[in-house]
Amino acid sequence: MDTTDTLPEAFTAEERRILEGHFSNATDGVFVITTPNQVDRGALMSRYSRSSKSMRRIFLDEFLHNENRGQEFYERVLMEYGDDSVAELGLVQVAVEGLSNIAVKKIEDRRIGLSFLEKSSRYVSWAAKTDGGYAYYRGADIMKSKYENLYEDSCDTSFGVYSKYVDPMKKYIRETHPIEEYQFRDSESGCEVPFSKLRGESDIKSAHRIYNSTTGAQALDVLRGLLPASATTNVGVAGNGRAFEYLISVLKSSRLYEERDLGSRIAAELQRVMGPFVKRAGGRYGEMLQEYLDDLSSRAGKYAIAQKTVPGQTVRLVESEPEHRALDMVVSGLLYPQSGQTFESVRAAVTRLPHAKKIEIIDSFAVLRQNRRHRPPRAFELASYTFDVVSNFGIFRDIHRHRILTMQRQPLTPHHGFDMPPEMESVGGDGDFRECMQKTREAFSRMEEAMPDQAQYVVNFAFNYPYMMQINLRELCHLVELRTLPQGHPDYRLVAQRMYQDVKKAHPALSGIIKFANMSGYDLGRMDSEKRSEGKRKNLRPPAGADADPQD
Repeated sequence: MDTTDTLPEAFTAEERRILEGHFSNATDGVFVITTPNQVDRGALMSRYSRSSKSMRRIFLDEFLHNENRGQEFYERVLMEYGDDSVAELGLVQVAVEGLSNIAVKKIEDRRIGLSFLEKSSRYVSWAAKTDGGYAYYRGADIMKSKYENLYEDSCDTSFGVYSKYVDPMKKYIRETHPIEEYQFRDSESGCEVPFSKLRGESDIKSAHRIYNSTTGAQALDVLRGLLPASATTNVGVAGNGRAFEYLISVLKSSRLYEERDLGSRIAAELQRVMGPFVKRAGGRYGEMLQEYLDDLSSRAGKYAIAQKTVPGQTVRLVESEPEHRALDMVVSGLLYPQSGQTFESVRAAVTRLPHAKKIEIIDSFAVLRQNRRHRPPRAFELASYTFDVVSNFGIFRDIHRHRILTMQRQPLTPHHGFDMPPEMESVGGDGDFRECMQKTREAFSRMEEAMPDQAQYVVNFAFNYPYMMQINLRELCHLVELRTLPQGHPDYRLVAQRMYQDVKKAHPALSGIIKFANMSGYDLGRMDSEKRSEGKRKNLRPPAGADADPQD
């Protein structure tokens, strides 16, 4: 096929030479914008919608010899007309390093326009010291206060207990789950065989890599409850200019110095590469938004209900529609696209169907799902559920990644008790664990009256944390099927399993769309996942100088 026949115009040889430095091709009607200037990429897309010219012709006529064209365009559209949708055309990836687990959750609260990838507490140990100290937040707001020594003592204790038990916990897990109990792939036969049957040196090394990675991750899973929220992490954030502009305002309106400072630093870096997209965050528009966000927080506090402690961990379905109503809505949503009628008419017809017929329709759609990546149709978003959850803060960090829902959460405190993994007692660390939690309580209590927001930093991941979620059935299906996978952390697997059980009781017919919930328990659940990863690694050429020996 001659793709040039599909183009509205042809370019000269010289024009094609120029365009190939700014677009993935100069001959096809489908191309990627590769021009290095971020502002130009977004401006081209926006200008495209207001011109009869092709994008590449716009570039040649208006951008090639005008270095400030994209900048000028955004200044005019965003600042003069406030066209927010234009700001979504600028995309950027930002790395933020050395921020606390309090601040990273504030960033990750954003639901739309941003994607995140955070340092893992499962594969990365926090036991190492840098410049003689553990990696936790040491902002001036705390370190120049009268609580400096109290704060450092509490955080150092938490990290000290965590570090003390990393090796004993790995040893315990490997003793209770010896490598000889598991099967690994034998290259010669192509089958999985017991470890003792492996003969090839490469297969033995691969088995050790899989086993050490799995058991090491399990040890860190157990110990992560000891980490305080002050523990610093790294996060990559990818998103559009509009979302970053709002994020900057949210951070700058915070009561925490760390978050306000982060907002200013992110704004400064984005100003260098996509200034027009985030300029309003530093102007009158941004200041008004920041004042509004601060007022919202203050107003909620004015009507605050007296706090009560929540005993232990809970997962409770607080509210859902009667199933017959939810069933009518979902079935109507399923039939509407092909009906040629108004939704009101379809729903009226569906309400007259026999109950068995409605269940038959739901089941007929459920049977089409062959794996969890076959998402249910959007009609299943028409049924929703409200959950009250109290889990340890570590579990919350995982559940928090689901953003297609409404989540409200409270400040982090030690008031709702803590969750100690049974393995701590098995390695003789239960006394140290409890003493660490008590020390946290004492530090929090002394800081709380004068610095309630900063007091959150000392609270360990093991402490229970209340939050609520309103979630539709389609997203619940995704959450349950993903978070009950064998390789999932056992704590959040239990939360997802309980959510599924509650919905199954409330809506037995509709819950049939959730086909791949895994209700079993696992000792080394990540083993299969590590085997798949090892198989992929073996198919790749190792980088020069890479250590091929099994790593702990």
